[in-house]
Amino acid sequence: MNYFIGIDSSTTATKALLLAESGEVVGVASSTYDYETPKPLWSEQRPELWWTATVDSIQQLLAETAVSPQAIKGIGLTGQMHGLVLLDKDGEVLRPALLWNDQRTGAECDEMRAVIGKAKLIDITGNDALTGFTAPKILWVKNNEPEIYGRIAHILLPKDYVRYKLTGEMAMDKAGGAGTQLFDVRQRDWSQELVTKLGIDPAWLPKTFEGTAVTGQLTQAAAEVTGLPVGIPVVGGGGDQAANAVGTGAVVDGVVALSLGTSGVVFASSDVPIVEPDGRLHAFCHAAPGKWHLMGVMLSAAGSLRWYRDALAPGVDFGDLLIPAADVPAGSEGLLFLPYLTGERTPHPDPLARGGFIGLTVRHSQAHLTRAVLEGVAFGLRDSLELMRGAGLADITQIRASGGGLRSLLWRQILADVLQAEIVTVNTTEGAAYGAAVLALVGAGGFDSVESACASLVKVTGRTEPGMDTAVYNQLYPIYQQLYPALKSSFAALAQ
Repeated sequence: MNYFIGIDSSTTATKALLLAESGEVVGVASSTYDYETPKPLWSEQRPELWWTATVDSIQQLLAETAVSPQAIKGIGLTGQMHGLVLLDKDGEVLRPALLWNDQRTGAECDEMRAVIGKAKLIDITGNDALTGFTAPKILWVKNNEPEIYGRIAHILLPKDYVRYKLTGEMAMDKAGGAGTQLFDVRQRDWSQELVTKLGIDPAWLPKTFEGTAVTGQLTQAAAEVTGLPVGIPVVGGGGDQAANAVGTGAVVDGVVALSLGTSGVVFASSDVPIVEPDGRLHAFCHAAPGKWHLMGVMLSAAGSLRWYRDALAPGVDFGDLLIPAADVPAGSEGLLFLPYLTGERTPHPDPLARGGFIGLTVRHSQAHLTRAVLEGVAFGLRDSLELMRGAGLADITQIRASGGGLRSLLWRQILADVLQAEIVTVNTTEGAAYGAAVLALVGAGGFDSVESACASLVKVTGRTEPGMDTAVYNQLYPIYQQLYPALKSSFAALAQ
């Protein structure tokens, strides 16, 4: 039996997953770390943390599974997107990485729009300038740390620093490259026009690869510290959301991946590049070769329910909290919840947006409030789906859901009714790390394509069909849509 490792370098931990070629997860190990916030809006992390955690996780995996290292035939990489890793000519780290959730680059985003033009920027890259992306971080270093900027020789993403430590190669996958906002998303490679106009040396940017392409082999030095054999191929992999989509089988038109964690992500694969004209959706390359995807992100999905529980029902188990809400009629008797507790990203890129209950009366009980939170999050996710439909996405036939929020049968039914689509769960629960391992399996020739691998390995375990409440939610959704525009100026005033 051959085996493959998926490595997921996230914001708070690195996970290593061991996948048998049959699709079975043989073992999972992880090592945690912190990130730093040295100033307001800043978020930084030392790249050596990812490498140390990678080595520790691989060693744990080998010890706990007792699988022979000689049986491991490939490694796939995934992890947090958009982070800026700067190396000098000797491959040494120049400064802590600026992470995806770093918000210091507002002025640089304005600079990009001024230099490129907002409409052209969206047309080329598929996205408006956002503080989380890599390109404005590069400009921030140029504007604020010229000594560091003058020593740059290589620019990588977090998982690609791990690749460099494993293989000695400077390389990047197409999905991650698109997330830098220096890609021509249609051409699936660096945009010469953007790089030139922003004054970035093209020699700093690595060669990019499809998710299943071999980017290098494990070096002697990496083999010695990990316990793996020299020469294991390392494939391109993909950013965390693209790899998660592979892990759930969202690699064909019409199948959407929905992740309901603290934030909520709606991810739709496409055979052609689709760009939402106003940049309200992210348009990136997929980790599956020759495919693209649209993605909408809401910042407080299951996080809204956690806030509600902690603030208004502290200590109550989530299951016990939701039981009475099942007896409340759809629509919570005219009560709506706005889930903008930490600002919003899709469809309202507004850090000043605020949450709220709208329509409260003396008839409303705690059960009504609970159900309204579930429904409000579902409406927020529908915003992304409606933008995708409006941008020309193929008909949505199935939503493959993952994340802690999907353990609730009630919430799954509300989502099916609000989103007007079948919600299914699948047998793979390790998300991005599983997807990275599948990409390695395909790259090693275990399957002829990512699509065929997913069709074979990812199986539906549960289905929730839209029910009779769909009509009620169709009446309420336009009212929900009216609330943010009506309150936007009030949100801004309150933020002062």
